[in-house]
Amino acid sequence: MSSDSQSSFVEATISSPAASLSDVDSLPSSPTTSSVDSSSDDDDGEETDAEREWKESLQQLELLLTMVVVPYVGKYFGRKCAYWGWAKFMQWKYPVEIVVTNEKMFKGAGAVEAAASL
Repeated sequence: MSSDSQSSFVEATISSPAASLSDVDSLPSSPTTSSVDSSSDDDDGEETDAEREWKESLQQLELLLTMVVVPYVGKYFGRKCAYWGWAKFMQWKYPVEIVVTNEKMFKGAGAVEAAASL
C-alpha cells in the first residue's frame, strides 16, 4: 500500500535559478489595491453599518407615517369633508346658511377632535 501512495505523487522539477528570478521580476513590486479596496471586495455580499442604519431609519419613518400621520390626517380631512357635506345638505334641505365666524378656531377644533381618540 505504501508503494501505491508513493507512486501517485508527482515530484516537482527543480528549475534553474535564472528562471525563478524572471518569475519574480514579472511580479508587481507594490500591491495594486489598497487595504480599503480589498476590504470592500470582501464585503460585497454584506451591508455596511451605514446602509443598515439607513434602512432602519427608513423603516422607522414608514412606521411613523402609517401608524400616526396618515390616520391623523385622514381623520382630520374626513371630518372636514363631513362638516362640509353636512353644511351643503342643510343648505339644500332647509333654508339656512351656515357661516363659520372664526376660521382658525374651526380648524383648531377639527384638529383637536381628530387627535382626541388617538
